[in-house]
Amino acid sequence: MNSRTFAAFVGPSVFMMLLFIAFPLISVLTQSFYVTQAVYETVEVETCTPGFLKPTCVTERKSVPVLDEHGSIVKEARFVGLDSYRNVLEPERAWKAISNLDWPAFQSIDFWKALRFTLTFTLFTLPLVLGLGLTIALVLNNTAKMLRGPVIFVTLLPFIITPVIGALSINWLFRGDGILTALIENMLERDIALFAQAWTLEILMMGYRVWHVAPFAAIVFYAGLQTVNSDTLESALIDGASRWQRLRYVVIPHLMPLIVFVSMIHLMDSYRVFEEVVGFSSQGHVISLQWLTYDFLVPDQAGNRAISRASASAMLTMIGISLLLVPLLRRTWRDHKGGH
Repeated sequence: MNSRTFAAFVGPSVFMMLLFIAFPLISVLTQSFYVTQAVYETVEVETCTPGFLKPTCVTERKSVPVLDEHGSIVKEARFVGLDSYRNVLEPERAWKAISNLDWPAFQSIDFWKALRFTLTFTLFTLPLVLGLGLTIALVLNNTAKMLRGPVIFVTLLPFIITPVIGALSINWLFRGDGILTALIENMLERDIALFAQAWTLEILMMGYRVWHVAPFAAIVFYAGLQTVNSDTLESALIDGASRWQRLRYVVIPHLMPLIVFVSMIHLMDSYRVFEEVVGFSSQGHVISLQWLTYDFLVPDQAGNRAISRASASAMLTMIGISLLLVPLLRRTWRDHKGGH
């Protein structure tokens, strides 16, 4: 393939990646080092109130934003270095809490509270998604051909549902006098409030994520099962290998590249968990790094947004995702080199 043909194929993809990934990422990184604030000036304002003979006037000095010729507020960007990262991480306060072994104080810092939940959510749901997805794939692979189509359709339904809609549906089933809450209360013969504490909320959110994502893993693994060497399986069966041994020593090694692929997709997606926080209205108990970034961008009463801190939070989230992907990328690279 000559260079012109190669450029024709690769060029559009490279351009789109630069436009929608590289340039926005550079912009966010730059914004994390600057604070954009309105320019204020001090002016004298005279306020008069009606009096008996003449109005009573009081002159006050007030700070008001400077307006440009179009009536818009003039703003300036000021370089602050790593101050935005320090404001997000709050290292002095965090270190003091760690030194005093004060876990509640440590968890009162928004970033570390969000990081704890994000890591727990990501690492706990990963093995559950892989295990349930592989189980569903094996069931599909052993289902009669005439029933396989409808079973695949039913299996994919949780993945087809929009994440926010699915989270809201689970929310309604368990919140207050929801159907499932009422059923559990009848079984336990006591009132329960699953949304009143953090740990039950986290379990519901993790359960929803596994229910929503496992069908994707199942379809990927099911496609991989179609390429397993039947001669190898028959040889293992003749040698007396049990079903579990065939799965462990033949099927899983064959599916390992797909397991790594699904793991990478899940890690990148789960570390940016946001829909569950919104759908379960868990902001009072549980927040994630992605939700924290969104919260920084919500205008305050004066209409200002903490764009610099939001950018710093976004960059810290990117760093976290990269660190989680390192082991999987190293394994992929090692397998690739071993294949050659």
